[in-house]
Amino acid sequence: MSGSGRTDGRGRLGNALSNLAVAVGCVLFLGGFAWGAVVYKPYTVPTESMAPTVNAGDRVLAERLDGDDVRRGDVVVFIDSTWGDVPMVKRVVGVGGDKVACCDKDGRLTVNGKPIEEPYLRAEGASSLTSADGEAPASPQNFTADVPEGQLFLLGDERSTSMDSRVHLEEPGQGSVPRSAVQARVDAVVWPMNGMIGRPAAFAALPGGVSSDGPLPLQVGALAVGVVLILGGAAYGPLVARSAQRGSRRPEASAGAY
Repeated sequence: MSGSGRTDGRGRLGNALSNLAVAVGCVLFLGGFAWGAVVYKPYTVPTESMAPTVNAGDRVLAERLDGDDVRRGDVVVFIDSTWGDVPMVKRVVGVGGDKVACCDKDGRLTVNGKPIEEPYLRAEGASSLTSADGEAPASPQNFTADVPEGQLFLLGDERSTSMDSRVHLEEPGQGSVPRSAVQARVDAVVWPMNGMIGRPAAFAALPGGVSSDGPLPLQVGALAVGVVLILGGAAYGPLVARSAQRGSRRPEASAGAY
């Protein structure tokens, strides 16, 4: 009776732990999924204007946010009537009060006179023109723009083909768009699984710095832990029950031997 009681107790404990793990796993999995659905919106990028950071046909996750939270270096989704009233994806290189120009003697983009290193540009450069160090310049055409307050200056990473702020320089705002036009900030390319889009270090030294990372890694972590707990908990209960059954039969086998 004593051995049977211990076995029953171990079985009940194992079953309780199994149920708890599955319950916690479900909360984490469903909570992480719901959190992600509220914070992020999926988009399919139709053109190569942001290559190689985002290629045509890529599926991205963009964090819903207010345009006032946007910083230099962010890749944003925006809609502006001047640009065709359709969602577009570009990189913010200048904010209100900035003087954005290209190119300096080394072929680099400058913001308020500070050269910006842009490692996200296509390796072969933006055009067949070369700068003093033999690399292609950050833009095939020179330009200068003073960004009005409350506006954003946007460029594609594929500078030779992107239809961006440079195309609208002669319009009011010198090619910039209002912050209110921003719908979301692209945080990751999820198909193909290229991962998170980093914040360019070159913009960190400018006033305002760069944006902090979004919550996507935490959400993915919650989903992953949830799946592990659900599968582990579901497997643990039967294992403990089977072990308890073997333990309950062992004393009876010993008694028969005598």
